[in-house]
Amino acid sequence: MSRRPISKTPPSWLKITPEEVEALVIKYAKEGYPASKIGVILRDQHGIPLVKQITGKDIKEILKEHNLLPQIPEDLANLLERARKMRIHLSKHRSDRYNRHRLQLVEAKIHRLVKYYKRIGEIPANWTPQLTYTYK
Repeated sequence: MSRRPISKTPPSWLKITPEEVEALVIKYAKEGYPASKIGVILRDQHGIPLVKQITGKDIKEILKEHNLLPQIPEDLANLLERARKMRIHLSKHRSDRYNRHRLQLVEAKIHRLVKYYKRIGEIPANWTPQLTYTYK
């Protein structure tokens, strides 16, 4: 697990401008990468430890400025996808009690996150997660 840099200022060896970093973030967002993946790509391929150190804004703020932020926050979308896959598994293996319990825990996380995101205004107040799916 990687650790975040201690210093709040960009490293002295980094010779990239804030405009170039923003352009990279926008480029990768338009290619369809989520914010967390953009951060990993910038760190691994471009040697940028933290976007906020250089630009003064984090990746989410840059995406919001350019209207590239997804409708559903990334963590909530990941949980919804996990619940969908668990429901498909349960439709095939009805007696899997362990998975049924884990699905209940994931759905509880989804409900807590939805409540939080409604409170801070990330998603509309009337939005509800689609927790029922058709099975193949």
